[in-house]
Amino acid sequence: MTDTARARKLADRIRVVVAETLQRRIKDPRLGYVTITDTRVTGDLREATVFYTVYGDDEERAASAAALESAKGVLRSEVGRQTGVRFTPTLAFVADALPDNARTIDDLLAKARAADEEVRKAATDAQYAGDADPYRKPAEDEDALDSEDGTSPA
Repeated sequence: MTDTARARKLADRIRVVVAETLQRRIKDPRLGYVTITDTRVTGDLREATVFYTVYGDDEERAASAAALESAKGVLRSEVGRQTGVRFTPTLAFVADALPDNARTIDDLLAKARAADEEVRKAATDAQYAGDADPYRKPAEDEDALDSEDGTSPA
């Protein structure tokens, strides 16, 4: 049976250790502005997936990914030293899709705002197809009934 609380604690500790080690010990010039966003550890505590984002264009992202792959051994040994677990998990670095998803959502929201603005502009110049108030009033209903009976309202 796996202990998910232990896996979560280890994942949080790995995230902190990797972020601090990248900031203090890794001096690779290819490493750009890398942010460690999340870490997930398997139930058997053997593998850790480290999610990261890189500020910059595609070339800087590729260079940072290569720098992280080359620093994987140093990072794993530092994780093993600072966590004290029997088996140090293997590290796998995955570029986080969160910024891309956020950008897509922002684009969709901008399109929705533009469509709403077009509807608002069309509504300001629009006129009613029939009467301005299409609902009958109780007084009108009595007049209509009286006229159907042939009697005049008294």
